Amino acid sequence: MNGLPATAGHSGDALAEALHTEQARLTTLYARLDTVRERAHRTADGAHDGTGPGGTHQARLERAVRAREAARHAARLDAVERGLCFGRLDERDGTVHYIGRTGLTDEAYEPLLLDWRAPAARPFYTATPADPGPVVRRRHLHTRGRTLTGLDDEALDLAGLDDSGRRGLVGEAALLAALGRERTGRMGSAVATIQTEQDRVIRSPLRGALVVQGGPGTGKTLTALHRAAYLLFTHRAALERRGVLVIGPNPGFLRYIDEVLPALGEAEAVLRTVGELLPGIAATGSDAPAAAVAKGGPWMAGVLRRALAAHQSAPADGLDLGEGLAVSARACAQARDAARGLRIPHNRARAFYLRTLLDALAIAQALSLGRPYDEEEAHHAPRELWARADVRAALDPLWPRLTPQQLLERLLGDVELLAEVAPEHAAALLRRPGSPWTAEDVPLLDEAAELLGEDGPSAPYTAPATAEETDEESELAFAQGVLTITGQTDDALLDSAALAERFRDDGPYRSTAERAAADRTWAYGHVVVDEAQELSAMAWRAVLRRVPSCSLTIVGDLAQTGSPAGARSWAGMLDPHLPGRWREERLTVNYRTPEPIMALAAAVLRTTEPGMRPPESVRPGSEHPRAVPVPDGDFAAALARLPAAAGTTGVIAPDGLAEELGALTVTAAKGLEFDAVVVVDPAALAPRDRYVALTRATRALTLLHHRPLPPELAELL
Repeated sequence: MNGLPATAGHSGDALAEALHTEQARLTTLYARLDTVRERAHRTADGAHDGTGPGGTHQARLERAVRAREAARHAARLDAVERGLCFGRLDERDGTVHYIGRTGLTDEAYEPLLLDWRAPAARPFYTATPADPGPVVRRRHLHTRGRTLTGLDDEALDLAGLDDSGRRGLVGEAALLAALGRERTGRMGSAVATIQTEQDRVIRSPLRGALVVQGGPGTGKTLTALHRAAYLLFTHRAALERRGVLVIGPNPGFLRYIDEVLPALGEAEAVLRTVGELLPGIAATGSDAPAAAVAKGGPWMAGVLRRALAAHQSAPADGLDLGEGLAVSARACAQARDAARGLRIPHNRARAFYLRTLLDALAIAQALSLGRPYDEEEAHHAPRELWARADVRAALDPLWPRLTPQQLLERLLGDVELLAEVAPEHAAALLRRPGSPWTAEDVPLLDEAAELLGEDGPSAPYTAPATAEETDEESELAFAQGVLTITGQTDDALLDSAALAERFRDDGPYRSTAERAAADRTWAYGHVVVDEAQELSAMAWRAVLRRVPSCSLTIVGDLAQTGSPAGARSWAGMLDPHLPGRWREERLTVNYRTPEPIMALAAAVLRTTEPGMRPPESVRPGSEHPRAVPVPDGDFAAALARLPAAAGTTGVIAPDGLAEELGALTVTAAKGLEFDAVVVVDPAALAPRDRYVALTRATRALTLLHHRPLPPELAELL
């Protein structure tokens, strides 16, 4: 995982002992959770049983508040089942704190687990190597269910650890401790540089957008996650109400983040890829380069507006439905232009347009019959016309109600419409009807949703409210009163509509993250974008729509841009969206990739970006990269002949071979790291993809090649 903790480089005995100790602690904590949770559910069930005085509003208020609080407490305890305990703090005086998603005490009220929001837990998020406070070690616990699956230590004060403490370190801390032991020259200064750079990023102010530019192995992802946690803790009042959105390059990457930072990922954060930004859609495929460039360009915002305008028509010959029902072409055009002039979403403006035409038809009918068009006629006649099937059939197509999927499907599948609204990109944009949505389509669907809107009636006239709808309005008003009386009108976890829904439905309580994930229009308090260089201009429009405050942590490496619609410079990508509202920090030290492997990657980088400096590697490495010829081109057989490597092994192959070999594509491997990496047919990879593939290895690298190696690699192997 790029910049994320790994379990390589530690003593096997130290890891085994640590896993045994922490699993025993975890088992104790879950046993206590079971006891406390059972009590909470008994209380909640009693609050919901409907007993209590009378049926007055006051009685309903008391029961509603009691039920709400009991249900919330029980729901919170249910929600912490996954990732109950995720951290441990060791202080200089020997004090040990375990950090989790809720607080737990034993029967004597002695603390077993600190809630991550408690003051004593603050150093878990705020301590850094440059400013550790009393903390000497921070340990991350990775779990699956109730089982401990891994450990990672951060030594925040190496000088404060004795030899025994150093030997007990695992994961990233073991690596840094090993680097730090070489006190002379480059190694010692490199460790200090890592700490200083990352500390500066983590503590950077909340306001505005922060770009973290860092090459492979510089720890940019881990630093960004620590920054998110630091901001969430330091600015809790601002961020807890609105939540945090974390955008990653692929689902596997997000699953790992979910384990690294469960307090953030489970309670207040929504984790998504760009293909999952729109609720109800999970696009995993990608378009061919030409289509990706066409769909990702900023011009697509205008293309969609023009495509929508094509669905807002005024009959060139006017309307003539017989029986005196006629409207001139000029009047139709004026009605259409007036609806557009409202500058409201298409589906909301539809009702205005249709009402205008119905009024004109009703007036024409009255004049043809010699009837006065008085106030009563104006109230009833248009509604009576809308009730007629022939009238609806004539008016509906002029300004149809559309979903984002309908608009985009019609646009990308219509040769003539594409030629009209996107002549320069028509061939690349054309899509076979019914094809699955791709990740590049999702920002377009989001843009379409913004243009179409979701609020307001789409029909010009609606039937009177039903008794059920009237009851719902009454319940909503009462719920607002409950929140006002109890002083909870600003509670981000429950609004009047949600409380009114609870009167009708005793369904499960939804967290901020759950509500945000289901709401396309949700405004997040902060957004973290990893592998941000891959986002297109249209993807940035979708991201920024979700954070009106423009408070972002943007993490990436321009040298690794693989998407043809991605960034070539941060200014070129961000200035159109965030002029004067972004700043950049750089991470320059690669402490994950051994020097021999990084030398190969640097040679590739010089061919793609001659002016860009690769990060400086500080790991000497004991295994030299090797090239293995495969004369017959049978890569599957060649892979089977390779000796098994210790730790994790990743096989990366060109797109055309990946599925056949059960390997990763470069896109799927982005953001990941492995102890050993096998790159299949490197000459078939684009130079930027080659750079990405080479920098996934933390210890050993093997190149399987059928054709000659690229010159920059052949010279070094």
